[in-house]
Parts: sequence; C-alpha cells; structure tokens
Amino acid sequence: MGLFSGLEKFGLGKLEKMDVFEEEKKRDAVEHPKQDQKPQIQEEDLLFDKSFTCPVCDEEFHSKMVRTGKVKLLSADSDLRPKYQMVDSLKYDALVCPHCGYAALSRFFKFMLPAQAKMIRENITANFKGIDTSASTYSYDDAIMRHQLALANAVVKKAKTSEKAYTCLKMAWLYRGKAENLPKDIKDYQTQIIELKKQELELLKNACEGFKSAYSKETFPMCGMDQTTVDYLLAVMSKHFKRYDTASKCISRILSTSSASKKMKTVDFQCTYKPRRE
Repeated sequence: MGLFSGLEKFGLGKLEKMDVFEEEKKRDAVEHPKQDQKPQIQEEDLLFDKSFTCPVCDEEFHSKMVRTGKVKLLSADSDLRPKYQMVDSLKYDALVCPHCGYAALSRFFKFMLPAQAKMIRENITANFKGIDTSASTYSYDDAIMRHQLALANAVVKKAKTSEKAYTCLKMAWLYRGKAENLPKDIKDYQTQIIELKKQELELLKNACEGFKSAYSKETFPMCGMDQTTVDYLLAVMSKHFKRYDTASKCISRILSTSSASKKMKTVDFQCTYKPRRE
C-alpha cells in the first residue's frame, strides 16, 4: 500500500500516487546533475608500445609493455607471483624480435655475446617464420607462446641456469593465470584445468631444479633477486615437491640472516619438514 492509499474515500484518489519528496528530487536534479560515468578502463589502455633494438640482428621493433604507474599490485602468491589490478603484467615480460626470432625476458634481452648471437642465427633465425604483432593486447596463449620462444632461445644460446629457471617460473605463472581466468561455462573446463595444472607443475619443477643448481654456481643477485629471496622461493617450491632436505636448508638460512624480512621469517614452513617416524 502507498502512503496515500485511502484518500479516494475523500474524493482525492488522484493524489494516491504522489511522491512525498518529488519537489526536492526535482530541485536536486537541477542543482546536482548526474555526472557522466567514467569510461571503463580496458587492458589496452594500460599498455604502450616500446621500441627495442635486437642484439642479434640489430633491427628495431616494438613490443607491448605495461604502464607501471597505471597498475596496482593487489597481492602475491606464496611463490612470489604478483597479481595486479586490471592486467596481468606477466603476459608482457617476454620480448620477441619479429625479424629474427630472438626472444628473452625483458631483464635478459639486451645481454648477448657474439658466440650466442651466432648460435641463435643458426638455430632460430634460419627457421623462424615470423610472429603476429598486430594484436592490441596479448592473450595468455600469446604470452605462453612468447615465453616458449624465450625459453627455446635461452637453451640454444646456452644461457645461465638461473635465466632458464626464471623463464620456467614465469611460464608456470602464466599457466596458473590462464587457469584462473578460464571461463567456467566452457564445455571442457575440467579437462583444460587439469592440463593447465599439469603444465604449471612441470615448469615449476624445472624452475626448482634450475634454481637449486644455480644457487651453488652463480653469484647474487640472481635474476634481480637477493640470496634471501632465492632461498625463500626455493623453500616454497621444494616444500611443494616434498624435497624436504633442500627446503630445510633454505629455511635455516632465512631464519639465520638479518636481511630477511619479518614476513619471510614468520611464514608457516612447519609442514615442510618430514614427520618423524615412530
């Protein structure tokens, strides 16, 4: 029933649909008109084309990059995979020269020895068929393909073990991102999730083995990470794959160093250790 229901018995039925604050609403609409809604930000609005010179063929090309000042870090997974608002910046980390096929993660791209360039020209460029650069954004499939090229180049040029491990880690994160963003209403959703998880774990295992090997052979910082961060990353991955000895050593180093953050030292690694047998 309305506020004015029953007025009809007084001969005032036309007033039953009155709005108590109609005049105030009209006045507010004139004094405070609704502002136009801001257009929704799209992923391509957060990107820009950056110019690079290929260290293998010396040709210039452009690649999509994320405007770092435009995105906000929301959180990070236990293995340090960052999650940003509105865009997965990991999709834009692999650079691919469309002229010769040389590819690498952005932090490794410009470092090239003459012997490495020769190996890439002979094993990559000689058979490279090109890559589509017309897309305004990169899908997860695009990003995974670009990282595959980066990993293939790393193997061909005999890159440091840490570079190959780091590239595997980034690829694993991409498969995880693809799984998280896979539409649940597609017909073969569960099948695809299982396959994506399988690929992610395979890459994480390679990353774990690679960083463990590089730890004793290379100097720090490693892939931009200090020793404590690599220890933390190794501990998390080793825990996942039940490699308790490696995880225990990494945790001991983390707890004994003054440079480790309080957050790192308070992470629950208890389940990393093997339970004692009675």
